[in-house]
Amino acid sequence: MTRPALPPLPTDADLRRLIHFSASDGRIWLAGQRMVLIHAAALGALRRELMESVGPAQTRRLFTRAGFAAGERDATLAREIRGNAPLYDMFAVGPQLHMLQGAVQVTPIRFEADPSTGRFYGEYRWEHSWEAEVHKRNFGPQTQPVCWMLIGYASGYTSAFMGRTILFKETSCVGMNDVHCHIVGKPLEEWPDAAELSSWFKAESLLNTIRDLQTEVESLRLEIAPDTDKTRLIGQSPAFRAAYDLLQTAAPTRVTVLLTGETGVGKERFARALHALSTRADGPFVAINCAAIPHALIESELFGAEKGAYTGSQAARPGRFERAEGGTLFLDEIGELPLEVQAKLLRVIQESEVERLGSTDSRKVDVRLVAATNQDLARAVQEGRFRADLYYRINVYPVVIPPLRERRDDIEPLAHAMLERFASLHGKPVPTLTDHACDALRRHAWPGNVRELENIVERAVILSRPNREVDAKDLFPGMGPPEGATVDHLGQIRESGAAGIDCHTLLDRIQGCGGGLEELERSLLHEAVNRANGNLAAAARMLGITRAQLSYRLSRKQDQEDQT
Repeated sequence: MTRPALPPLPTDADLRRLIHFSASDGRIWLAGQRMVLIHAAALGALRRELMESVGPAQTRRLFTRAGFAAGERDATLAREIRGNAPLYDMFAVGPQLHMLQGAVQVTPIRFEADPSTGRFYGEYRWEHSWEAEVHKRNFGPQTQPVCWMLIGYASGYTSAFMGRTILFKETSCVGMNDVHCHIVGKPLEEWPDAAELSSWFKAESLLNTIRDLQTEVESLRLEIAPDTDKTRLIGQSPAFRAAYDLLQTAAPTRVTVLLTGETGVGKERFARALHALSTRADGPFVAINCAAIPHALIESELFGAEKGAYTGSQAARPGRFERAEGGTLFLDEIGELPLEVQAKLLRVIQESEVERLGSTDSRKVDVRLVAATNQDLARAVQEGRFRADLYYRINVYPVVIPPLRERRDDIEPLAHAMLERFASLHGKPVPTLTDHACDALRRHAWPGNVRELENIVERAVILSRPNREVDAKDLFPGMGPPEGATVDHLGQIRESGAAGIDCHTLLDRIQGCGGGLEELERSLLHEAVNRANGNLAAAARMLGITRAQLSYRLSRKQDQEDQT
C-alpha cells in the first residue's frame, strides 16, 4: 500500500527569529545559546588531523558524540517553541534548525511517532551534507557512510525529543558516491546491529551520565557534611583572591578581624570560612546580627543576664560571648550597637572578661572576635555614632570583601554551585544555564550582591522544568532575546525588531488604504491564517504572538465587523 506523502515542513519563521547576529560585540545567538560560524574547511582540517592522530574509529566516535550533544540541546527548544503545534510540526524544529545551521538540506520521507508509547520510525533524504562533501574532498570516495556528526545530531535530537534512545543509521551517502544521503531512525532495540551502533552513540549519553553523577555526589556530600557548604568559598577573580589570601593569613592567629563590604556580599560566609581555617574550627561558631536585636535586649544577648536582672528574667542565661567559648563570635552589623553597649564591648575585648547583666562577678572568656559592617565606621566615628577607641580596637586587621560587580569572573561558578545546592534542597534535577543566561548574569549590576544572586537562582530552580535549560528570561523576567540582526526568509541578515521595518513606506501604505491601522491589522491576521491553511498555532508563530493572543484579536475583529 502506498503511504500518503508527508506534508511540507512548516515555515521556519519562528526559528529564524531566534537567531540573532550581534555584530557590536561579536556574538551570534540561537535562542539562549551562543553559536559560532566556522569554515567547513576548518572542521575538515580538524577531521583530517584526528584521523591521522587517533584513527578513523575514534574520530567517528568523537564527531558522533559532538553531534549527539548538539541535537540534545536543540531538542529542548522544540516543545518550548511549538508546544501547541501538531507533533509533525513540533518535531520539525530539529531538521529545520539543522538546515538553518548550514549542516544539510533535509527532506522528510517517512515520519511515524507516538510519544505516549515511544514508537518511532523516520526516514529522511539529505542533500548538500557538509560532512560528506568535506570528507570526500579530503579522503576520496569511501566504502562506509561518513556523515558522523549529522547522524549524531539526528539521534541526539530524536532521543531527547522522544524520551528514549532512538538511533539513526545512514543507508546511502554522498561520501560513497551515492546520489544523496539517506537516513533511517528507530529505537535502539529494533536494530539488528544495535551493539555496534550503540558503540558510536553511547546510548546512555556521556553528558547525561556525568550530570547524574554530579547530582548524586552533591547530594551525598550535603548529607555527609552539611556544614561544609557553609564554609566553602567560591571565587577565582583577583579581587576575591586578594580578600581570601588575607583571610588565610589571619586564620591561624588570634587577631580580631573586621569584615567590611556592601550588603549581601557574604560577610558571614567569610567569617565562617575564617573560623573553619583557624585552630578553633572544633569550637563553636556563634553569630549575632546587632541590627536585628532591640537596643534594650542587646546587652543581655551579648553578655548574658542573671535571674531577676530585668523584668521577665526568670533564670540566669549565658550570653553569646560565653556560648562562643573556645570558638569564634561573629558580630554582624557592629555599627548598629548603641554607644553604651560599645563601651562594655570594648572592655570585654581588652580584658577577655564578661560581666552578666545584674551580676558583679566577671567570667573569663576565650573567644576569637570577628566583626562586620556595611557602614563607613571611620565616618561614623567622626559623626559621634561610633566610639573611636572601639573602632581602633576592632580595626586591627580589616578585610574588604569586594562587591559582586567587581568580581565578574566569580558569578558563573557561584551560580552553578547555587544551582546544585538549591536543586538538592528542593528535590529537583540540577538544571544548566544557557549561554545567554550566563551572559545576562555577568552584565547585571548586582545591587544586592551574592544575596541577590542566591534569590534569583533559587527562584529559577523552583520554576525549572526537566530537560530544559535555565535561560536569561527565567532569571530576569521580562528580558528578551539579545539585540542584533536576524535572518529573513531569503537567508539575508536583517536588523531585528521594529528598527528593521521600513516604517516610512508602511505609513504611506496605511494612509493610502483608507482603513487605517485597524484595517492593516485585520489584513495581517487573515493573511497569516490563510498562509497557515487555517492552523492558528502556525499563524501565531508567523506573527510572533501566542495562539491565545491571535484568537483574541480575531474574535475582537469579528465583533467589530458584526457591530458595523
